[in-house]
Amino acid sequence: MSSFKLQPLSTLTDDSGQQLATIEHDPARQLLAVHWFGNLTGQQVVDVTRRTMQLTANCPYQLLLNDKSQATGDWSEALDWLEYEWLPPVLVGGLHAVAYVFTPDMHNQLASYRFLERLIAYVRVEVFSNMPDALQWLEQAAAAPTIRNLGVI
Repeated sequence: MSSFKLQPLSTLTDDSGQQLATIEHDPARQLLAVHWFGNLTGQQVVDVTRRTMQLTANCPYQLLLNDKSQATGDWSEALDWLEYEWLPPVLVGGLHAVAYVFTPDMHNQLASYRFLERLIAYVRVEVFSNMPDALQWLEQAAAAPTIRNLGVI
């Protein structure tokens, strides 16, 4: 059972009003949870991530729960942006562990694995098929030392 107390931060939609992501956080435990929805494109992933960066500018997080269990699509065109634009500032902000909840969609898994390959040198990463296991692992990761290597980015 997780002791995280997630509070809603925002719900993000596309131009037609379709839900793309819900953002929650536990500011006391420095956890950010992003729950993705729909058939995602690379541009949507970048847009949601940019907006999330704005929302969390004043609430740093060390732990990230990235929940793609309800998302599909090939968003691999966002990988370079995530590595070179998103990753450096969140590492400087203290991110050190990512729990990734996978979708059963194969296209999304391929993009996700490619994303995780880019993260693994800088943060602890684990893959899960459900939220309770991911949150339990984040509880343990909260006390673990960082492994980031800022000189490589």
